[in-house]
Amino acid sequence: MDIIKMIINESVPVERGSNIKFSLIGFSLGGRMALSIFQAMPEQIEKLVLLAPDGLKINFWYWLATQTWLGNFLFRFTMNRPSWFFVFLRAMNKLNLVNASIFKFVNHYIGDKAAREALYERWTTLRNIRPGIKKIKSLVAFYKPPVRLLYGKFDRIILPSRGKKFRKGIESSCSLKVIHSGHQLLHVKHAAEIVESLKF
Repeated sequence: MDIIKMIINESVPVERGSNIKFSLIGFSLGGRMALSIFQAMPEQIEKLVLLAPDGLKINFWYWLATQTWLGNFLFRFTMNRPSWFFVFLRAMNKLNLVNASIFKFVNHYIGDKAAREALYERWTTLRNIRPGIKKIKSLVAFYKPPVRLLYGKFDRIILPSRGKKFRKGIESSCSLKVIHSGHQLLHVKHAAEIVESLKF
């Protein structure tokens, strides 16, 4: 939370406790950041829009790669020398142990050197941003900002079921919509559905 507080203090020209309110929208990893900012200053958030947000559940592989020495070592090694991982991934795919969407997703980020470097930087830089879901739900219940969750029906990276679980107990403030998409919600073909879902 210290990183989030620093971002708020240095980048957002809003004093805590003022009457100025603003809305937050975050996609995937950006959803985790939006949740953490809301947790830090809930009284000033007017609306919260989360598109397939990360952060509602701790991902084991993300935890292993960013929170443990051994996992981070292997993560860094793989980003620098990914050939072994491609062999392993193809074998898993042939054995139907990895579904097609995850296979394509990983190939997209691991197959390109610049994408690999950016992924490593994102994951490690933001490793300490861990929103407290129980706390956030209690803040939503207290402040009652409209919260909109949007997921892809065929998303195998961040499942809609996570949003359904998060929504329990705060249904009056939190709505959820699942559209005909995978994880890549920010695509022009989904623009109309996204715009419609953002209407409060």
